[in-house]
Amino acid sequence: MLYIRKHFITITRHRHLVIRHCYKCGILWQGLRHDLSKYSPVEFLEGIRYYRPDRSPNMGARRANGYSRAWMHHQGRNKHHFEYWNDYSVKTKRKEPVRMPVRYVVEMFCDRVAASKIYFAEKYTDDKPLAYFDKGRGRRFMHPATSEQLEILLKMLKKKGEAQTFAYIRYKVKPYAKKNGTW
Repeated sequence: MLYIRKHFITITRHRHLVIRHCYKCGILWQGLRHDLSKYSPVEFLEGIRYYRPDRSPNMGARRANGYSRAWMHHQGRNKHHFEYWNDYSVKTKRKEPVRMPVRYVVEMFCDRVAASKIYFAEKYTDDKPLAYFDKGRGRRFMHPATSEQLEILLKMLKKKGEAQTFAYIRYKVKPYAKKNGTW
């Protein structure tokens, strides 16, 4: 029973941070809809079972079962995950990463910053999200343009901080993407 409460608090705190970050980036509506699938039975129940305060329960499920049912459900319903953006290519006849729309790249950035704040807690610094991104570099199956866009934002966060990065997204990236359809 204890983990029900702790897991609920963790995912809700994370979601509220993402909402706050999305607001600062000018995509509040996306923030309000962020990660609602985490409250669905398939995701929530696995989250309780494998709850740990310092990392995602998906890792515990993978270690125990060889896969995470919650993660497969989550990535297939949430467009801010690059894993959602894979489709069969008519050229290669296999699954390939597709370039993400900018608004979802921005939400992914907000998500990664919020997750780092939750899992690192008082040890969080603005370089943590970039370090996590770098750690997974060789294992990601992400479109190169999407990866480059995310990395630009994570490096800016590390060098210039949250306020300047969120302002850059709101006043430079968002209007440009709206006008040109891409970044």
